[in-house]
Amino acid sequence: MSVSTDVRTRRSLLAGTVGNFVEWYEFGAYGFFATVIAANFFSSTATSDAESLIKTYASFALAFFFRPIGAAIFGRVGDRIGRRPTLILVLLLMTLSTTLIGLLPTYASVGAAAPWLLTLVRALQGLSAGGEFGGAVSIMTEFAPRTKRGLYGAWQSFTVALGLLAGAGLAAILATTLSKEALSDWGWRVPFLVALPLGLVALWLRLKLDETPSFARVQEEPRPAPAGAVAKAIALGIGRLMGWSAAGYTFLVVMPSYLQATLNATFQQALVATVLANTGFAVSILPAGWLSDRIGRRPVMVAGAALVVVLAFPLMNVLQDKESGNAAKGIAVFVAGLVVGLMAGPGPAMLAEMFPTRARYTGLGLAYSLSNAVFSGSAGLIITELIKRTKNVDIPAWYVVVTCAVSVIALLTLRGDDYRRELRD
Repeated sequence: MSVSTDVRTRRSLLAGTVGNFVEWYEFGAYGFFATVIAANFFSSTATSDAESLIKTYASFALAFFFRPIGAAIFGRVGDRIGRRPTLILVLLLMTLSTTLIGLLPTYASVGAAAPWLLTLVRALQGLSAGGEFGGAVSIMTEFAPRTKRGLYGAWQSFTVALGLLAGAGLAAILATTLSKEALSDWGWRVPFLVALPLGLVALWLRLKLDETPSFARVQEEPRPAPAGAVAKAIALGIGRLMGWSAAGYTFLVVMPSYLQATLNATFQQALVATVLANTGFAVSILPAGWLSDRIGRRPVMVAGAALVVVLAFPLMNVLQDKESGNAAKGIAVFVAGLVVGLMAGPGPAMLAEMFPTRARYTGLGLAYSLSNAVFSGSAGLIITELIKRTKNVDIPAWYVVVTCAVSVIALLTLRGDDYRRELRD
């Protein structure tokens, strides 16, 4: 590998991951501050805390349902004019919408207009997030050596963990250093305003990015990818990802509100649990991506989904047991994050290998965003509403067991040698 190619590859990793970091940092911050946001944007004298939280998660879910729209729009642009200009546009939209959340007036200031303004900005975030994944993974895997696609793609998932940890860490610092009143009044705005300087750094890196060799090659002989084959691959990709989507958001983002609203944990305790879960997630992602380059995507991802099915109820029982010590509960959430990382590490490369270069940005972006819209974005809403209606505190475990069981079946259809093949044009 020449020096210039090596430099371009490193730039692709940095430029691809930094935007992804900003995106998931914000989504994590929104999830971690869900109860505070509920009180500021969705509360009135006639609204209960549970109803406000459900409305907050509805806004959360709405942003996810705009992701497929963003994936379709920006994916089409990215497959036609290039990954680099599209990712720059996506980043600008993401940074602007995230910063705006930190500037929005609350229900106390503008009344019923507040939740509508928040929902509008969340929709813009959803559009930008939908365009981010497909481009970032395309860039990383198209620049990657064939024998390292799993590891390179795993950096996308690793920056998800870093972004969520950064959001949780900043939330923990604010919750520790500020009074409850200050946190509710203005402290919750800080994580969203921090997105502005982060976005400017990401923009600088993306402006230095080169177009991928794969995209440049197909531009010499442009022709459309078979629409039927792409649609079939998208549907199969959703099945393979749904367990990762559901378990990832349940264990890594929804958990703080579940612990507070259902198990009566304090805000600080919930954040510590979330940091531990995301640490477990981060620890396993890169090794899982590396291992998938050695033995294949299928065995690593099937192992992760199957372990969630086996361990979900025991881990949830530890959290619910009042006799369990803090150490046992900490280990439980750490392990929960660890097994999700087994799916998240090889996942981006697995998706990239399912689509030809001519439709890769659109195809893998739609598969990922549709899976996340249904099984991640709706996780908080589904879990909170079902617990409210059924009083069954095991709902989170049921949710991840069912979705991961379906993913095991879909993942078993993977060809064992896909990881050894060159990416298709």
